[in-house]
Amino acid sequence: MAELQTQNGSIEAHALARHVRMSPQKARLVMDLIRGQKAQAALQTLRYTPKRAAKHIEKVLRSAIANAERKAEDAGAPLDVDELYVNTCFVNEGARWKRLRPAPMGRAFRYQKRTAHLWVGVAEHHVAAAERVAAIEAEAEAQKGVRGTARRVRKALAGKSGTENTSLRIPPRLQQAVEVALVRRSRLCGPAA
Repeated sequence: MAELQTQNGSIEAHALARHVRMSPQKARLVMDLIRGQKAQAALQTLRYTPKRAAKHIEKVLRSAIANAERKAEDAGAPLDVDELYVNTCFVNEGARWKRLRPAPMGRAFRYQKRTAHLWVGVAEHHVAAAERVAAIEAEAEAQKGVRGTARRVRKALAGKSGTENTSLRIPPRLQQAVEVALVRRSRLCGPAA
């Protein structure tokens, strides 16, 4: 089960493993180690943690990272996996398996085999999300085309801009096309007035 949320431009996803055959109390000890860490650092922590729960939690964390990648890809948003961190993680108690153990004098003692539900959520860091949104906006501005850029260049060269201190930003890949367009215009119409 995966979920994508893009509140404030941040990408969030989670993964869940249900009915994992271990005590929730023992799994919580390992979950507390990775809460709030970057995803790659959390994977390293889990890899070298000598607890049985670490293997199961690592599997769920890898699934959450993959869910975030997939959902970002489906949404068409670029995602830097190195900027993901463990946003939320917790362990809930699952169903208990009731079992009987033979006891002296024909009796039976009951015991319980506990299970746990592991939940790990990852999110993109808010600074990285802001940078990603700014990059998308800059890309959209650059895609407006040469015509709009040439118009802004002509306006700046003519001195018709409303403010004195505005700086003109021409994307590097469009700079040559703007120069060619200005040369063609000056050949056809004469110099810009």
